[in-house]
Amino acid sequence: MKDPTRQRKEKPRDRGLTMVIDKGLGLGAYRDVIQLAGSYIDFMKLGFGTAVLTPVSLLAEKLRLSREADIHLYPGGTFFEVAYQQQGVQPYLDTLQAIGFEWVEISDGTISLSEQERIDTIQTARNRGFRVITEIGKKESGSTTPIRQLIAGFYRDMEAGADYVIVEGRESGKNVGIFDANGQLDSDYLLQVGEEIDHRFLIWECPQHSQQVHLFRLLGPEANVGNIAVGDILSVESLRRGLRSDTFYAFLPSPLRGGSRT
Repeated sequence: MKDPTRQRKEKPRDRGLTMVIDKGLGLGAYRDVIQLAGSYIDFMKLGFGTAVLTPVSLLAEKLRLSREADIHLYPGGTFFEVAYQQQGVQPYLDTLQAIGFEWVEISDGTISLSEQERIDTIQTARNRGFRVITEIGKKESGSTTPIRQLIAGFYRDMEAGADYVIVEGRESGKNVGIFDANGQLDSDYLLQVGEEIDHRFLIWECPQHSQQVHLFRLLGPEANVGNIAVGDILSVESLRRGLRSDTFYAFLPSPLRGGSRT
């Protein structure tokens, strides 16, 4: 039984999204990942600024493979921030469009954007035909976005045209966002945000296994998670479906908990 919970939706999904980070997979490895786990990947992010270091022909082929698997491939926000800092947003969007990208991430984890600059950039991308993912939070160690600021930023970005908003957690999941220096997740923060934001449109960067377990137990198996390592895709999907001990009793329907095995 692939899904003992009997609740996991197949693609295309509107919840329970998984965003995977590609830090430099070759084409053969990329094909292997899609063949093995493509059904469980909703977004694939080309981490950091790696897109500019990747041959264009290879990017185009990754895009083709991703479309066939119903995976949204897009460049990481740092690449956008470099373009913005050099006053090159329009050339940046031109380049992405020429290669064939349909999604773009807009963030200010390293640079600083005013509220109006952020809105204008989201709308510029939308007007060019892109779908937009934004990210809220700074990458600086120890940085946490106040809850009210996160909530206000989420609604500002969505109103400006964003499809999804990511909460910064970095690749490490330590000492940033909702994670302390040891990678422990702030449950109160998560639950307070959850009371005021529709989680269908919010993606929590959650790279570590213990964090994923904690988050799914708090928000349920249909929470959206990001910055998932390639080697952890099946692990995350197993957690969602009660196929790991960590979520076995939390997510399985009551008839499967204990009792008769017949």
